[in-house]
Amino acid sequence: MRGLAVLRYLFEDYALDTDRRELRRGGTLVTIEPQVFDLLAYLIQHGDRVVTKDDLLAAVWNGRFVSESALTTRINAARTALGDDGKEQRLIRTLRGRGVRFVGDVRLPRDATSSASSQPPTLPDRPSIAVLPFANINGDPAQDYLIDGIAEDILSALSRVQWLFVIARQSSFSYKGRAVDVKQIGRELGVRYLVEGSIRTAGNRLRIGVQLIDAETGGHLWADRFDAALKDIFEVQDDVASCITGVIEPTLQTAERRRSARRPTSDLTAYDLLLRARAESYSWGRESITRSIDLLDEALKADASYALALATAAIGHLALDVGGWTNGSRESREQSVQLARRALQAGADDGVVLGDVAYVLGYFEPDIGPAVTLMKRSLEMDPNYAIGWTRSGWLQLWASHSEDAIAHFEKSQRLNPLRRGPSSFGIAVAHFFARRLEMSAVMLRLSVQENPNWPPSYRYLASCYAHLGRRHEARAIIEELTHITPNVLQSGEQWRVREDREFYLSGLRLAVSEFEQDKLPRDASIANSIRGEGKTARNAD
Repeated sequence: MRGLAVLRYLFEDYALDTDRRELRRGGTLVTIEPQVFDLLAYLIQHGDRVVTKDDLLAAVWNGRFVSESALTTRINAARTALGDDGKEQRLIRTLRGRGVRFVGDVRLPRDATSSASSQPPTLPDRPSIAVLPFANINGDPAQDYLIDGIAEDILSALSRVQWLFVIARQSSFSYKGRAVDVKQIGRELGVRYLVEGSIRTAGNRLRIGVQLIDAETGGHLWADRFDAALKDIFEVQDDVASCITGVIEPTLQTAERRRSARRPTSDLTAYDLLLRARAESYSWGRESITRSIDLLDEALKADASYALALATAAIGHLALDVGGWTNGSRESREQSVQLARRALQAGADDGVVLGDVAYVLGYFEPDIGPAVTLMKRSLEMDPNYAIGWTRSGWLQLWASHSEDAIAHFEKSQRLNPLRRGPSSFGIAVAHFFARRLEMSAVMLRLSVQENPNWPPSYRYLASCYAHLGRRHEARAIIEELTHITPNVLQSGEQWRVREDREFYLSGLRLAVSEFEQDKLPRDASIANSIRGEGKTARNAD
């Protein structure tokens, strides 16, 4: 909830404090979900009129799509918090076909106005950001519409990111044309991060400079410039906003992880635990993935319905299966699917959660169709979610659509050029299945060097070398692989087309055969895995 004119509203024996984000009845604190609090505060602030569904979507959900049933659930939750119900409608009244109105008698404390002007808003419990109006370097008023449009598109794109608290345009654009210190703006808006920029036009060329600022320190977290041709104005706005948002989101995640890392371990929230878990998972190693899962278990003890933690834990258990670190046990597979379904139930309106769930279900479930549908919905909610495009690329690969997969991986790279490794590996595998083996081998070798603890890179490279007839190199890769996982072979069930699965596995078996002939395995567990006589883990990529 943003931009409230006062800090406290009094009605009946209730007090709603928008500064502390508390609802009290008498002296008792009433439990209320953050989104329900925002909805109630908006209704109270606009009690002089009927509030439409579109008003609520813009103010509370930042314009994101919300189903009618979800909206009704939030309104009923607000009524419940006030001891009201849909039949009595004592305080919150629904006017059929028009909207909702708060009809209670609201009183303001005598010092409300002075309190609002003297006390800056407190930082919310999640990362907060404001997009400031961009500077018009040319000074041509005729260009203002374009400059404001680009800033608004960036704001709109960031508003789709559910873990961000984004200040509304009406508040952030009030600084247009004013020279104000960024620290002061951060205090006045109650945000931790600011996006500011400038635009210069020359003929049919456009140059945009953008920077992401830590409003608490005034330090720059990221800065870049973008050049574009002024052909289709709206296309330019969309492209620039997409590129900038794609970089800002992972940069903010990195900044938040660093901030969390500085906090004492005795003061960790579920959100901080999630940040630390994600930082661990980026190393692609068995020990770090295990630590990530342990941190997520702690987060879920604090909040069992934390959708993003559930989805991230599901990805973690899948990664153990991917690496062949489950000793053939079905436990991680079952946990992964169970966590994914819980995440879907808790966060069906979160694009990131949907993308993670789609990836897990697309890998483990026999029918890939529902996962593709979920992924499509995820990217519609947040089309600038770089990791989502990587996840979508793997779904396309598993369905044997190599060229579509490459397009999705490349989209991910455009959105997040700072972390190209995961999508580059996906492109390498796509070239492998498209039978462009020389190109694939070069990229897979790089992937092995960048992520030396990640077994799938070795498996595909070994198979690729074997098909190319480079058997000595294939044998050497299998040798390296046995040092990081006891499970060399895999079932390949995630590859839905039999020809693709057999092409991959036949190359891998040939590489294993070369290794067996050159050097007997040093222990029975490795021997059984290589010969396929023992239990093999079902590994994904």
